[in-house]
Amino acid sequence: MAPQKVLPLAAAGSQAAQARAEGKTVALCHGTFDLLHIGHVRHLQSAKQYGDVLFVTITADAYVNKGPGRPVFNESLRSENLAALACVQHVSVVHESTALAAIEAIKPDFYVKGSDYQKPDDDITGNIARENNAVATAGGRTVYTDEITFSSSKLLNEHFSVFSPEVKDYLRHFGEARAADEIIDQIKGLRGLKVCVVGDAIVDEYHYTDILGPTGKGNIFAVKHVDVERFAGGSLAVANHLAGFCDEVALMTGLGEKNSFEGFIREKLKANISPVFFHRKDAPTILKSRFVDRDAQKLFEVYYCDDSPPPEELDAAMQAWLRERLAEFDLVLVPDFGNGFITLGMARLLSERARFLAINTQRNSGNRGFHTVRRYPRADYVSLNEPELRLALHNRHDPIEQVAQQVAEKVGAKHIAVTRGTRGLLLRDMAGRRTHQTPALSINVVDRVGAGDAFLSLSALCLAGRLAPDIAAFVGAAAAAIDVQIVCNRESVEPVKLFKYITTLLK
Repeated sequence: MAPQKVLPLAAAGSQAAQARAEGKTVALCHGTFDLLHIGHVRHLQSAKQYGDVLFVTITADAYVNKGPGRPVFNESLRSENLAALACVQHVSVVHESTALAAIEAIKPDFYVKGSDYQKPDDDITGNIARENNAVATAGGRTVYTDEITFSSSKLLNEHFSVFSPEVKDYLRHFGEARAADEIIDQIKGLRGLKVCVVGDAIVDEYHYTDILGPTGKGNIFAVKHVDVERFAGGSLAVANHLAGFCDEVALMTGLGEKNSFEGFIREKLKANISPVFFHRKDAPTILKSRFVDRDAQKLFEVYYCDDSPPPEELDAAMQAWLRERLAEFDLVLVPDFGNGFITLGMARLLSERARFLAINTQRNSGNRGFHTVRRYPRADYVSLNEPELRLALHNRHDPIEQVAQQVAEKVGAKHIAVTRGTRGLLLRDMAGRRTHQTPALSINVVDRVGAGDAFLSLSALCLAGRLAPDIAAFVGAAAAAIDVQIVCNRESVEPVKLFKYITTLLK
């Protein structure tokens, strides 16, 4: 390898400018190049025919969104691998998800892509069109090689899989029955559904700390405060997930008049969410402060909330809104965190009037033992984790499928999902009398907070749109797998990232 071949992007731009000043033609290729194979080598050799100097840029590790455990080889190793090729003159890492920064810096005469990128309709990201425009703006031209192609993702799935044999077996069988393109097209078809989210607004706060250890006196644990970050959680996070997949999302939630965080919340909600806030006097908006270490591992939590029932006049106003609006929506999704916002009267109205009602009743430190799905007379879809499911019937030992069946019958649900952490999930189709088992589709867990909300959001949307239950379970599991790689609710699950994840899993 020639070490001088690997350059920072700015230095590569200077080299390209110098080459053009000397009358040389500049070619550029960009990609991940995680597993360098003969298809890549032939593509790069063909690209070199367009230019006197061939630059290759790669996507930095942090911006590779190709599924669990990717990239297999880090950016340093991928750079070294490419620099070892005689046809490549310079290699740089791009710290963005697209090649736009590379095109701007290098201004290639020829931007060279493989033949599998010639059809713009196949590009689910829309990035290729933007890159082609950037090339034209810089005075260059996009060209395509016609060499043998292989799927790096498929090769990596087969030979470098990060999954257990059980997960690989599930993906193989599921992929034989369901094509990635079919699933993606069906998800895209849900965009016109009108959705309403009803539930607690929660501001999540992470206080990042350095652990100091026990104090000099007593057994108190001491930490050093480093930084603080706030996130829009609870029903706010659910609405943001859904807003990426649906054009119209309504949000009904409650805020406190003391410490309302309304400005922060409005700023964090996506533009296509229409919020309706009911303000409660002499109460704060729910704030959950978590003290964590630098790796987001939880140390302890502090709740700021008033979980008593709301005043009668506020309850009456909220029920009036539900009576007037519920019939408008194709999906009413209720993430009920049991913090006092949803009253029994509201639960009855939701059960009576929602055309398709999806519910999660979360068990947490503030409502342990007092909050179950049985407060709802009816639901079309229920999503619970295993402790929440067992609590609903106070049944600790019976088989999980049996308990799920009984809970679904109690509320008349057509489908019930039970999430089980690292053991994956099951989704019971009551009409089809079939249980769909889906394993956990993630291996890199950064933070589990919010993963259940991501699963609830996407699986409920699929079922409300009449997608098959096995697809709903798979899509929800993929969304949760993406979410556990995100700190708290810093980002929502976006369509492009989900579609790329699905495509990689099923190759």
